[in-house]
Parts: sequence; C-alpha cells; structure tokens
Amino acid sequence: MSSNTLSISLTIDAPREVVWKKIADWKSQGDWMLQTKVWVTSNQVEGVGTSIAAFTGPLHKFYPRLKSLGLLDLMVVTQWQPPHRCDVDHVGKVLKGSGSFQLSEINGSSTRFDWSETIVAPKAIFLLAAPFLYVGVRISLARFARSFT
Repeated sequence: MSSNTLSISLTIDAPREVVWKKIADWKSQGDWMLQTKVWVTSNQVEGVGTSIAAFTGPLHKFYPRLKSLGLLDLMVVTQWQPPHRCDVDHVGKVLKGSGSFQLSEINGSSTRFDWSETIVAPKAIFLLAAPFLYVGVRISLARFARSFT
C-alpha cells in the first residue's frame, strides 16, 4: 500500500465566508457532487469529530437499496478552521486516506479553493482509478463554483 495524492485548485467568484458556508453544509454537497448523496452520520453537524457519509454511484438516489452499485465513503472531520480549512480522514472499509479543502481569500469577492485527497491503495489500483476520480472531482468542483454565479 502506498499514499497517492490528487489535488485541484480553482477560483470561485464569491467571498471566502460565503464559500465556506456552502462547502461546510454537508447535506447540500449532493447538489453539486457528481452522482453523490451526502449525509451527516453523527449528532454533531460541524467541527472536529463530525462523521459524514457519501455514497457515489450511478443510482445514488436509491441508496441504500442499490448499495452494491457504488462506493460508500465514510469520513470523520479531523481539522476544522472556519472559514479556512477542513480536513477529514476516510475511514470506510474500501476507501482509506485523508482529504482536505482550504479556502484563501484572493480579494473581497474571490476565493481560491484548494482540494486534495490522499488515498491509501496499491499504486496499480490507484493509477487505474485516478483519472476517473480526477475527472469526477473536477466536474463536481466546477459545478460548485458555478453555483455562485
């Protein structure tokens, strides 16, 4: 097993606090994440210790009835610094590793969004999956950025 990292950066035409409010609304992430349903699995809805689940697949709206047709990603927030940074650990049976998003103010009306994922997997499996993961996240983040216009 090795650690494999993917990262994407983009500019969003909105103030950092507005971007943070929207990205930290876990439940609404399914509105812009490609073929994904997201929900909070803990009583706590923000901050370190919050648990989140995300199911990604072509029939995500039918989860859990059709759970074999996708991937369930279980996460726990490990760092919470509004409106700057959130880190998570992926703690599911299949997906292991960590993720992060960081928001940096460019000016009063623009924000730099930096996303990264470190996935623990055999290098060969990661190399096969990485192009699909990258394209899916790139499409999702573009949808997120467009939601501010």
